[in-house]
Amino acid sequence: MALMRRARAALERHGDAIPVRDRIALVDFSQPSRRPRFHIVNMESGTIESLLVAHGKGSDPRHSGWLESFSNVPGSEASSAGAYLTGDLYVGKHGRSRRLIGLDPRNNNAEARAIVIHGAWYVSPQMAGKGKIGRSQGCLAVEEKAIEKVLDRLGPGRLIYADKV
Repeated sequence: MALMRRARAALERHGDAIPVRDRIALVDFSQPSRRPRFHIVNMESGTIESLLVAHGKGSDPRHSGWLESFSNVPGSEASSAGAYLTGDLYVGKHGRSRRLIGLDPRNNNAEARAIVIHGAWYVSPQMAGKGKIGRSQGCLAVEEKAIEKVLDRLGPGRLIYADKV
């Protein structure tokens, strides 16, 4: 899988900046939003958990359900590609969430843009069954019922790699 190769290359490229390597996440934005495209990979056992994840409004202005473009520009409300380091937990307007630190030039404004992982009402199998889920403001928004599992599996110091291949 090309996305996994890119994620492994990011692990090597960023070295000690990613201290915890038991699990990583891959976000396959080449898939439509109605499909589970957020993959939590256990690097030891090889098991994969796949979940729905939203992309940003600015990446899909016609709300087709397909990510059309990435942006790292503040105010773009778009998703960004590249390697992220999972940061601290906090409680915000979407409840318990995890900060993300962009490690690449394509996503290095993640903190300034407040790009995080959070739960969202607009991400659900019911909405996916209608052809597409809702869009975020660039965050990795997952189903509210899954957020605690995601926050637990992807604690601080791990890699999330997002791209379209």
